[in-house]
Amino acid sequence: MRAAILRNHDAPFTIEDVQLGELRQNEVLVEIVGVGICHTDLLLRDPGLAEAIGPAILGHEGAGIVKEVGSAVTQVGPGDHVLLSFDSCGTCKNCQSGSPAYCDEFERRNLTGYRADATTAAVDTDDKPLANRWFGQSSFGEFAIATERNLVVIDPDLPLGLLGPLGCGLQTGAGAVLNEMKIAPGQSIAVFGAGAVGLAAVMAAKIAGATDIVVVDLHQSRLDVALQVGATRVVRGDADDVADQVRNGTAGMDFTFDTTAIGAVISTAVDVLARPGKAVLVGAGSDELRVSPTALAGRSITFVLEGNAVPQIFIPQLIEYWRDGRFPFDQFVNVYPFEEINRAVLDSLSGHTIKPVLTFGSERS
Repeated sequence: MRAAILRNHDAPFTIEDVQLGELRQNEVLVEIVGVGICHTDLLLRDPGLAEAIGPAILGHEGAGIVKEVGSAVTQVGPGDHVLLSFDSCGTCKNCQSGSPAYCDEFERRNLTGYRADATTAAVDTDDKPLANRWFGQSSFGEFAIATERNLVVIDPDLPLGLLGPLGCGLQTGAGAVLNEMKIAPGQSIAVFGAGAVGLAAVMAAKIAGATDIVVVDLHQSRLDVALQVGATRVVRGDADDVADQVRNGTAGMDFTFDTTAIGAVISTAVDVLARPGKAVLVGAGSDELRVSPTALAGRSITFVLEGNAVPQIFIPQLIEYWRDGRFPFDQFVNVYPFEEINRAVLDSLSGHTIKPVLTFGSERS
């Protein structure tokens, strides 16, 4: 197959020929139709992480068609249309109690690029190993090896090439609001960062009945999109009085949601909370948060993985919201041919594109 490989932290992706190994009993071979590009795919721009993982096939918002299954697979079969999400073991206490995002093996299965036993199943043309299990899938290629744990079967009539972002970014934003905050009608939320994850939170807050939905971002074009999909107010992130504008004369917000991972922004997200109030963080980054214990009187902060979702339950719900017109994420998706992955990444980093999606061939859906 062809796959996009990241060989160095500061190099572009190179599209190369790759040989996949045989499936294990619990594994599934998926022919990729479309795949979203998520900010987390760019974590390997960090030199230390790139060196630790080595040459890697990234991508973790895949959508495709099952081609082969291992002998122990029972939940999916050849021909099924599937979305690929994060991987989990299925046997630890958290998996068994319905919290697979907090699987005991989450980091090992999703953030190393390898199987849980530290093996890989791909080699390049020089027969050198490639990390090919990023988030249990590595879907920046024509095929991906996953497990039935991180596959969600969907209706074959759906536009498969479009729906990949539901597997991570959109699930994370919407799940943070609906599963973690459990925001109620009439409550308020401030969303910091109007990328795909933040906009998913906006749409979910509108679905839940929030009446004050504030979005903060540096890009006016993204703030305009936020208003289109459900924000009631927007604030420029470079304003001198961001906190005051967010509060808007009130005692503060019931919830805040940070996607930026920037310490100063997170501090503002805590500062504008009412009492009681809760700040939910999802941004991946290296900044630290310093907060006085007294600032947490009546307030709480948590970091949420994957929207605290069970993908096989939550993603079908998001699809129904989309079908009903209440989760119009397609309004901020831009589609690129797979071969233009580097342009798509640059457009995402510049703010030109909110959610890039790569498609293969003529979109096999």
